[in-house]
Amino acid sequence: MIGRLTGILAEKQPPEILLDVHGVGYELLLPMTSFYDLPELNQEVTLFTHFVVREDAQQLYGFSHKADRHLFRELIKTNGVGPKLGLAILSAMSVEEFSYAIEREEVSKLTKIPGVGKKTAERLVVELKGKFKDSVQRDFFIESKTLPSSSPTLEKMDNMAAQDAIAALIALGYKASEAEKAVKRVAKEDLNSEQLIREALKSML
Repeated sequence: MIGRLTGILAEKQPPEILLDVHGVGYELLLPMTSFYDLPELNQEVTLFTHFVVREDAQQLYGFSHKADRHLFRELIKTNGVGPKLGLAILSAMSVEEFSYAIEREEVSKLTKIPGVGKKTAERLVVELKGKFKDSVQRDFFIESKTLPSSSPTLEKMDNMAAQDAIAALIALGYKASEAEKAVKRVAKEDLNSEQLIREALKSML
């Protein structure tokens, strides 16, 4: 079991990164809440990891904090929740926000995450309520006051950043039409792909 990795961030394309650990490149999938914490390329980073082995694939998942990995592990223990859905949930919500939604039994909010139907949301509430109640809710999204006031179309934005953001949302389980609509809704000048993803996810909850 690989529990933690420290290496140089060689590549990053949400939600995947390549981590160079003494010449060995590890491909990891990260929830966006951990992706936002990454340093610039060629900088050192330490990530807590969870290794998933299936008949058709072997995948390594990375997390900035142990609490994120703990929630991920609890999520995939829940019937109907696999690693991909766990990644989508942790991308849409921080541990604190997820805990808040679970404790308040906000099923309707959970079902806004792609892949989470009403039955799955209700199951999550039943199985996880109380396990994260000590978590304190905090907003991990960019404060709106830091964003430019204008809202141009995608054509006026950095097209590459917009396309990267849309691709990342699709990889997290959102439909292409939903992803494009969400990115257009939060389109602002001078935002990179990670900021666009962050704001798009916020707008869909």
